[in-house]
Amino acid sequence: MKKQIVQVALTYIGTIVGAGFASGQGILQFFTAFGAIGIVGVGISTVLFMWLGMKMMLISHRIKAYSYQDFNNYLFGSVFGKAANVLTFIILFGVTVVMLAGTGSIVEEQLGYPYQWGILVTILLSYLVMRKEMNGILAVNSLVVPLMLLFTVLIAVNTVREGDFILWQEMEQEREGSIRWLISAFAYGALNMAMVQAVLVPLGSEVKDEAVLKWGAAWGGIGLGVMLTVSHVALLARMPEIIDYAIPMAEVIKSLGPYVHILFILVVYGEIFTTLVGNVFGITRQIEGLIKIPNNMLVLLILLCCFLFSQIGFSSLLSYLYPLFGYVGLSLLILLIFKRIPQ
Repeated sequence: MKKQIVQVALTYIGTIVGAGFASGQGILQFFTAFGAIGIVGVGISTVLFMWLGMKMMLISHRIKAYSYQDFNNYLFGSVFGKAANVLTFIILFGVTVVMLAGTGSIVEEQLGYPYQWGILVTILLSYLVMRKEMNGILAVNSLVVPLMLLFTVLIAVNTVREGDFILWQEMEQEREGSIRWLISAFAYGALNMAMVQAVLVPLGSEVKDEAVLKWGAAWGGIGLGVMLTVSHVALLARMPEIIDYAIPMAEVIKSLGPYVHILFILVVYGEIFTTLVGNVFGITRQIEGLIKIPNNMLVLLILLCCFLFSQIGFSSLLSYLYPLFGYVGLSLLILLIFKRIPQ
């Protein structure tokens, strides 16, 4: 049972810690941009992750949802559920495109190789992992997420040792009187709860023990909260010089030396990859429920479409799509808060 709890928690973390989180871009836009008050926003998002992640998996378990399509139909009703499924599909597809573009940016900005190389290698690896479906996703997250947690500790130590916290007060004064940080915290939770449906819904349905789902969601939410807090503080201490980088967290970690920097880049790539395959899995599950097409061919078609849109570029995609999807996902967040778990 303990092993299952750990697997659920790591899979939850790995699905959320994608391009925006692991690279630092999402944290920069939703929390760090608001200065020190962003830490309160991190706390709100953490509570939402713990509570609503558990609720989503328990509902999925009790209604035996095969995909997020069944979950949305239960949550919104048969009529509005169809509209919710279309929006969720758009969000999942958009975020998957951002993930794929993020792998290209890592390879180009941090390693000096062509943007397209990173994308093509990721497509190949995604196809291989997707052949194992949920087992492949669990295995990848069990490997990558512990490494990301280790780097969180390193970043925390380095930030305390070198951080310039004068900027905290300066940024806070600039944002004084604004409540955008509060809206942003809920939007961040909404974006991720809409995105994480792709994995948490089938995971909740397949895990037999509800206690595993409850504890897995609790520890997953706590892990996400710790990582968000450390990353937010580290970025804030290095503002504003890191604001123009596509992968700002990589610039933060550079002070630990070239070898640690390269290892961190690989871990960030792994985190982006775990979210990408989770989203592809969710999209595949929904399309399979509508039309009959071989799984392998469907995965390739999805990845090809994502490849075409990824040519727009990582920073441009993330800066426009993430905030937009966050506000669209607020309807899901509100319903999930008030919907009762079925007996």
